Amino acid sequence: MRRVAVIGVGVTKFGKHERTSSELFAEAAADALADAEISADRVQALYYGNVVGSETEHQLHTGPQAASILGIPAIPTTRFEAACASSHAAFRHAVMEVGAGVSDVVLVGGAERVLNVPTPDSTEYFAYASDAVWEQTLGLTFPGVFALIARAHMQKYGTTEEQMAAVAVKNHKHGALNPKAQFQKEITLEQVLKSAYVADPLKLYDCCPFTDGGAAVVLASEEVARKSRRPVWVLASAAASDWMLLGDKRDLSRVPATERAAALAYKQAGLAPTDVDVVELHDCFTIAEIVATEGLGFFEPGAGARAAEKGMTSLGGRVPVNPSGGLKAKGHPIGATGAAQIAEIVTQLRGDAGSRQVSGARTGLTHTLGGNTATVLVSLFGRG
Repeated sequence: MRRVAVIGVGVTKFGKHERTSSELFAEAAADALADAEISADRVQALYYGNVVGSETEHQLHTGPQAASILGIPAIPTTRFEAACASSHAAFRHAVMEVGAGVSDVVLVGGAERVLNVPTPDSTEYFAYASDAVWEQTLGLTFPGVFALIARAHMQKYGTTEEQMAAVAVKNHKHGALNPKAQFQKEITLEQVLKSAYVADPLKLYDCCPFTDGGAAVVLASEEVARKSRRPVWVLASAAASDWMLLGDKRDLSRVPATERAAALAYKQAGLAPTDVDVVELHDCFTIAEIVATEGLGFFEPGAGARAAEKGMTSLGGRVPVNPSGGLKAKGHPIGATGAAQIAEIVTQLRGDAGSRQVSGARTGLTHTLGGNTATVLVSLFGRG
């Protein structure tokens, strides 16, 4: 496998937009190409993540549409659907294409438009990522899934609602430093704890918002990357899956797919969790961040909640997590989420993150979870 680098990144502002998801992706892609200082006609393939376009926009086959808007309709395009992990899955396959020598320049990313439909509708559409026969028919939605995970973690390790709330406070503090974030305001522990319950024990401020937006990255072979201004090298990209049905999972307080994907990624890169300087991970709910920090090896099982409470995952802490604000404050543009996480890590490793910059960051990790913990992608990046 050849070495692969990210040579350009682009992210739209997250929030409500009146443009299609393909148009949002095109904006991010144009910015990524400009950042890479290459023209669109050098792109040899497009890998694109989109999840609920058929429901919210009555639009399938969005890969060719995105390529057409960019003026490169002849390149091969592939749309990925892996729930929230869609554009991270697209990224992994794009890395393999470049690494295998099939292409030298590949554009990868995703976009979503969900704020044009009522929240109950978007919640229902996203619940399609759970089992249609045994779970959807019982009314299970993803707040319910992660409420069950939270209860399991609380029962096994003594995790408290205050500790989960600390994650929300931290990510909103980070998001206030990110001009692309949907919510650029800080919140207090009291506000989180007094917010309405969505699915006990999860409250409104424990839950991330759906959002509209797009994100894109340009991947290049080593030969091309060496000629670019500031390449960030892909050190590893790994995927893992788990049982689809919640009833088949043995321990809801852990996410085995995260543990497996992380182990594979660390092995590929020859690194350990202690080598990671900055992390963007999937905090769709506050408990999801806590469980992910444990599954990624930053803390022992059961210790992630205390670590968040003590500020160990804050900017300036032992391992800064979600300096972008995460899904919780930055927003969750489903099909674009994985690519947006990668764009943030690249920005951090370049030293371009401004007031949210992790000082001296040289190695970064992205983690994206799909659906009811059945799909996980983990990638590692390095500056040198």
